[in-house]
Amino acid sequence: MKRNAIQPSANQAPKPASAETLALRAVHRAVSELRRGTPVVLRGLAGQALAVAAAETVSAPGLAEISSLSGTPPVLLLAPVRAAAVLQRPVPLTAPEEGVVALRLPPALTAPDRLRSFADPTGELLLGPEGQAMELAPQPPLAVAALALGKLGRLLPALVAAPVPDREVPGLLSVTAAEILAYPATAATTLRAVGEARVPLEDAPETRITAFRAADGGIEHLAMTVGDPAAVLAAGGAPLVRLHSECFTGDLLGSLRCDCGPQLRGALRRMAEDGAGVLLYLAQEGRGIGLVNKLRAYALQDQGLDTLDANRALGYGADERNFLVAATMLRLLEIPRVRLLTNNPDKISALSACGIEIVSREQHAFAGNGVNDRYLATKAERFGHMF
Repeated sequence: MKRNAIQPSANQAPKPASAETLALRAVHRAVSELRRGTPVVLRGLAGQALAVAAAETVSAPGLAEISSLSGTPPVLLLAPVRAAAVLQRPVPLTAPEEGVVALRLPPALTAPDRLRSFADPTGELLLGPEGQAMELAPQPPLAVAALALGKLGRLLPALVAAPVPDREVPGLLSVTAAEILAYPATAATTLRAVGEARVPLEDAPETRITAFRAADGGIEHLAMTVGDPAAVLAAGGAPLVRLHSECFTGDLLGSLRCDCGPQLRGALRRMAEDGAGVLLYLAQEGRGIGLVNKLRAYALQDQGLDTLDANRALGYGADERNFLVAATMLRLLEIPRVRLLTNNPDKISALSACGIEIVSREQHAFAGNGVNDRYLATKAERFGHMF
């Protein structure tokens, strides 16, 4: 198993960035623009182009800029569940790109706060004449890529959009729809080890932590290597491995709403007792929706929704994680086969599909604490977890 990332010589000339890397960087920059409230232009095939901005962050000048570029009123792109809540009626999925609904914005709508109320189910939706006037609109091209870009930014998947001429717009960044849709897989397969150190842990004193970063310089994922998994593999065995999505509230604060903290510490203890193992600490908070949206989901759960329905109400899928990240990290660590410490069948199927051999599934369950009982029941009943 590799111990250290290979570092280039100080005198070695940097290699030109590959087309793959440039595409990743373009998407990364577009995400940053959306988070700042700045519109970006998406490009597709046959001269298609779409100016978009995140409803959560866009400013009044940003809205005006989209309208002036297009010459037609912008629409609001939402996931079907959120669109149905805004319209207060079911939304038939007859659009050519299933999973995205376009709503006509009222002509007088220029207030970003009003847009945010349409996007965020945890805010107060003031359904006056403006809200009642919203109707379905023809779906613009590249709508799926637009919502995907918002999700990559951990923003609410609600975007203002309008078709524009396919040309460079001074001051606005452009990115292709193909680059956006390919980003999750490309970022995962370009992960590289960028730092490593011995970090003795309370539950596993013999631990090394390796950081992995994608080619666009995005957020790092971590591998906590306990003991010597290479020796286990050399003897014909398979080391214990756990895929653990970061959980600020559970792992760091000891939140009682989930079982993440006990799962994290329990996995490290078990690996130490077993003599070896790897815990992959994936930067995919809240099943991939990010910390801010996880807090919003908690607010919806306090109103009666379960974990799955709360994520869907925000416009996200039940689970937005990308387990190709984990498979790439295991390959870089030279671990082709594992005993997977999990109750989640999706992790088993995802790793297997990515070429990692699952020798066995090792159960990893912890009793409820009186606060997270419904959360655990939802895992079993609606996510199929094997407790």
